Order: sequence, then C-alpha cells, then structure tokens
Amino acid sequence: MVKTLLGMLGVTALVYLGLCGWLWASQRRLIFLPSTELTTIPADLGLAYETVVIPVGEGGRIHGWWLPGQGTPPLTVLYLHGNAGNISTNLGRTALLRSLGVSVLTIDYRGYGLSSGPFATEHRLYEDAQAVYRFLHQERGVDPGQLVIYGHSLGGAIALDLAGRVPGLAALIIDASFTSMVDMVVLSRYNRWFPVQYLLTQRFDSLTKVQHLNLPIFYIHGLADIDIPPSMTERLYQATPGPKSIWLVAGVDHNNLPEVAGGELQRRLGEFFAGLGPGKGL
Repeated sequence: MVKTLLGMLGVTALVYLGLCGWLWASQRRLIFLPSTELTTIPADLGLAYETVVIPVGEGGRIHGWWLPGQGTPPLTVLYLHGNAGNISTNLGRTALLRSLGVSVLTIDYRGYGLSSGPFATEHRLYEDAQAVYRFLHQERGVDPGQLVIYGHSLGGAIALDLAGRVPGLAALIIDASFTSMVDMVVLSRYNRWFPVQYLLTQRFDSLTKVQHLNLPIFYIHGLADIDIPPSMTERLYQATPGPKSIWLVAGVDHNNLPEVAGGELQRRLGEFFAGLGPGKGL
C-alpha cells in the first residue's frame, strides 16, 4: 500500500511538474495573440496615409501606417496597440487621434500584421519600439519634444519602457494598461494551482518603471474593464512622480472606449495636446 501511494504521489508530482513546464514554455503564446490578416486600412475610413517599413534587428521589418497631420509642425503620436489583433483592428483609436490634427504612426510589432517574425517576446517588443522611435527621429525629423506615445493595454507597458529610454518626450497616454505581468498572472485562473509568478519570464514591470519618469502622463481606464482591473491604472497614477491626470470612464470595457465615449475622449485628448509645450502643464 505504501509503495502504491508513493507511486501515485510520484506520478502526480511528475504530471504537476510537466504542467509547470508547459506553462513556462507556452507563456508567450498565452500572452501574445497576434493576427496577420489586415481587416481594414485607413483609406476605408477616408484617411490619407502612407505605408512605412522600418528595419529592425537582423533583417527584420516593422510594418506601419503614417497618417500625416496638420500644423507647423504638428504633434506626432506613436500609437502602440495591445497584445491581440494588429493595427487594422485598432484603427478606431488611430482615426480618433488623427481627427485632432496630429500626425499618427501606428505600427505592428514583429509577429503581428504584415511585420516580419519571429514571434514576440518582451525584449523584442521593446526593441521594436526603439527602432520605430529612431525612424521617427532620424527619417521623419520628429523631435522628442513633439512626440506623444499612446499605449493601449500591453502597448502601455511598451510606451512606459520607451519613455525611460528617450529623454525629453512630450507626453504619454496610457490607456487600460497594467502594473506588471506578474500582477496580471496572479489574477489568472492558472495561479490557483501553479506558481505562475515564478515561472514568468515576460514581466513588463510598468509600476517600477513609471516611478523614474518625469513627463506628463494621461491615464485612461474603463470602469467596466474585466480584462485589466482599473485599480491597476490607479496604482500607476499614484506611483507617477511627474505631471499626471487620470480619467476613469463609466460604462467602458477594455476595447470599446472610442465607440462608447469617443466624443468625450476626443475633447479630453484635444485639451491634453493643447496643454503640451514650454511652460505648460496638464
């Protein structure tokens, strides 16, 4: 009987360790959910645009859309989308930003849309964002002081990382993002049975990074968001040492902000952009 019980415990332990190994090996496929099919283009919405291809890494390429703005010179917004879909499935926010007269560059990370592979990792996403910044600065002549980075969801974590590497940015807009991937997995169903926080290699520690930034940051989060708790944005806001504002939006979930509160979003973003400049705060 003792041998049988020990045998069963041994098998259970092996199965458990095997599942832990599967979670460790599969975490990128659980975090990053790219689509390679473009469902729409800016021209479908009557927007003038230019396709851009930005080199990255060793032979890699980033595909994006450049939507030129107005002004002398206009603000430029780099839009970084979340962990799922691609630039075509995030065109609502891009179009709304462009309606404010700013230039917008929206890009797909490697492994998403028409960008090349390989499959995404935290490090590659940071590398992609840095390559896009160099393109804007060197090829388009965009001064950091005229560049706003808008990050939605996972894109917010990428935006915060890039801001820590590029001094003098005009501002950040962090929309429905999270404190860290560790905090996210603690909330997941896997955490009930597995030590996922210790298996995690893709950490996206935004809460630590934001404490070292000193530039205007506008936080947005829908109060009906069941994917990322609004309390995470509140924690980011509280940890931000520089100029900051926050808008918690009733009735908005993780993805439908432009559809539900587009008019108010347009007004608030317009005021935020108008407040950027020498000697101006939020």
